[in-house]
Amino acid sequence: MTDTENFIEICDLTTNIAGLEKNSLKSQSRKQNLQVARMVASMIARLEEGISHSVISKVIRRHRTLIYHYEKTHPDNYCWKKYRDLYNKVHNAYRQVDSHKKTFLDKNFMKRYLKKNGVSESKKGEVFILVKSGKVGCLISTSFMDFSNQLENIKVALKEFKFKIEIK
Repeated sequence: MTDTENFIEICDLTTNIAGLEKNSLKSQSRKQNLQVARMVASMIARLEEGISHSVISKVIRRHRTLIYHYEKTHPDNYCWKKYRDLYNKVHNAYRQVDSHKKTFLDKNFMKRYLKKNGVSESKKGEVFILVKSGKVGCLISTSFMDFSNQLENIKVALKEFKFKIEIK
């Protein structure tokens, strides 16, 4: 899962818990309930997953420096009941969802699992997809022509797993 996809999941969880419409964090509205939800989603992404400021800013359609501001003011905002309550609810829900996802303990088992679930490798090896889950990672070689297909196969195969993808 890419950082963008992961942050979109965090945003969806936040809007669901806050009782907001899906994708409402992207709106230009400055209503307090949307501002608080944006701050909470951004801080969970930064503190729990280390998602970059630029990824967060692109998803919520705000300037990157606003995310720095959210980080700087998080300790003070946490004293505010409305922010603290939403942050705690979203954080606990995210932790619960995250803890139910599986990880791999052996890279060879992960590679066999991926191949068994429709991921194939190319002998050309023009593009490499590094899949990380838990403390292990495996490299899948693919061609330029088959890259997007294999990337989609990996995402489908690992939908119940906690994983990250890097393109090499």
